[in-house]
Amino acid sequence: MIGVQTEPRYAGTAVSGARIQHFASMVHDPNPAYWEADFAREVWGGLVAPPALLMGWLIPPPWSPTDEPPVASIAIRVPLPGTTMINASNDVEFPATILEGDRLQVVEELVSVSPEKTTRVGTGHFVETCDRFHRADGALVAINRNTLFRFTPAGKP
Repeated sequence: MIGVQTEPRYAGTAVSGARIQHFASMVHDPNPAYWEADFAREVWGGLVAPPALLMGWLIPPPWSPTDEPPVASIAIRVPLPGTTMINASNDVEFPATILEGDRLQVVEELVSVSPEKTTRVGTGHFVETCDRFHRADGALVAINRNTLFRFTPAGKP
């Protein structure tokens, strides 16, 4: 599966000011780019999506009226043993600002899978992916490189 890219997965809703401000309130971030619409529009073109909320825009809701099942991340679809995952590293680049009203899509690519490793937490594989996020107009807004450790916890079969 190395090099496999997914079909584009689309966010169920557009980036919204309400979610931007809800997130900023949870982390107590007073940045006016998140709160002051006039300032944000003048400086950025609209309310700015906090960088830490990137992956949250594409998390599918737990239920929708279409009853379509959510599509699992490519890292989860790799046929490997392991019952648990932890995030080992994450690096994100933002070539453009994500703004209120943007409708995002992501294409995921499987970059690498390590040989089996044994760590203090268990035995498994490091799975590296690269996700490219685009706006509806095709503009690249974020590149997310992520490594997960998929493993069976130590002492469990």
